[in-house]
Amino acid sequence: MGVILELPKGGLRAHTKGASEIVLAGCDKVINSNGEVVPLDEESINHLNATINQFANEALRTLCLAYMELENGFSPDNAIPLSGYTCIGIVGIKDPVRPGVKESVAICRSAGITVRMVTGDNINTAKAIARECGILTDDGIAIEGPDFREKSQEEMLTLIPKIQVMARSSPMDKHTLVRQLRTTFDEVVAVTGDGTNDAPALHEADIGLAMGISGTEVAKESADVIILDDNFSTIVTVAKWGRSVYINIQKFVQFQLTVNIVALIVNFSSACLTGSAPLTAVQLLWVNMIMDTLGALALATEPPTDELMKRSPVGKKGNFISNVMWRNILGQSFYQFMVIWYLQVKGKAMFSLDGPDSDLTLNTLIFNSFVFCQVFNEISSRNMEEINVFKGILDNYVFVAVLGCTVIFQVIIIEFLGTFASTIPLTYSQWFVSVFIGFLGMPIAAALKTIPV
Repeated sequence: MGVILELPKGGLRAHTKGASEIVLAGCDKVINSNGEVVPLDEESINHLNATINQFANEALRTLCLAYMELENGFSPDNAIPLSGYTCIGIVGIKDPVRPGVKESVAICRSAGITVRMVTGDNINTAKAIARECGILTDDGIAIEGPDFREKSQEEMLTLIPKIQVMARSSPMDKHTLVRQLRTTFDEVVAVTGDGTNDAPALHEADIGLAMGISGTEVAKESADVIILDDNFSTIVTVAKWGRSVYINIQKFVQFQLTVNIVALIVNFSSACLTGSAPLTAVQLLWVNMIMDTLGALALATEPPTDELMKRSPVGKKGNFISNVMWRNILGQSFYQFMVIWYLQVKGKAMFSLDGPDSDLTLNTLIFNSFVFCQVFNEISSRNMEEINVFKGILDNYVFVAVLGCTVIFQVIIIEFLGTFASTIPLTYSQWFVSVFIGFLGMPIAAALKTIPV
């Protein structure tokens, strides 16, 4: 950064400040401790470079201040001179790491997220800050932008996975790193930035995160997400919520497919073999409401937990319906189908049903058992891998309310809406068996989760 000043007694003077090594390279004189301008000899250069490195190793951002008398005048059409300056001195600026950054980087690492630092600072400053934040590890590499852009494609293939810090980087260095990670390594890349020069990388990334306070309008327009408090810890919150939404959708799909598979197989097979379906249109409409509206409302409102940041990330080519989901879907569907089919074949003998209402009573039993299978399966779907599905259940008031409403409306449908829903009131023993059949799905779901896939 440079500026031209007009002196009170006439004449022009150019002042500049910037990256210490670069500005110092354009100096040929220095102001000594006595305030005298003396030639910049090798001893002075070594002393200044040692000062720069000392400041940088202490995580200070260094700036070199210099000036030059413009004896030949200056035209606005010309650029500010690049050499011939007099060094005023080296200053170190402390930009303290915000509270919680080190912990957030550790959380990202445990979540399988690799944090890389790309900066225009001196490499020693960048390395010191990166170590303080926990970004630079013993097996990581710190590299400068000019060295990075000289690497061939073959060298980048082995270098990029190890890069943790890139210093003295240009906007295109950052863009190149993001592009290589996305295309060559097929990684999902998120980029943070606040300046106009970060716009290319923000636009190239899968997820661009711009700073809401210090970020420029260009950076914000190029980004997908704006961090309102400019805090790295908020990025961890973004990742946690993103994973929570993804997992909640998976839970709902698992629950929905289980209901669909059982309802389809039961009605289709029964219609083909006996000529009648045990579940009527109104009953299927109620099951569909449980499955779509209420099920989605219950499972999609699960709040994020810290355990989500201990899972491995899902890559671009990862299957949305995972092997774990298929295990739970098929196992639970098989149990429900076998129970419903057994009731349909042996239900009359099991409950000693006879008379003109025996078929209606049996179909009501099947419908009631099927609904309670879904109620308890909804609880089991809260966690697709952990056996303890009750952890934090009372913290989700929506989930509890949905389950409560489902049970209440099921009782009303069975006991009071017989003509409309083609049901008949059940005895206490029949209610107990229906609920118990649904409850048995929970230990079966827990046993299924012990099967490795």
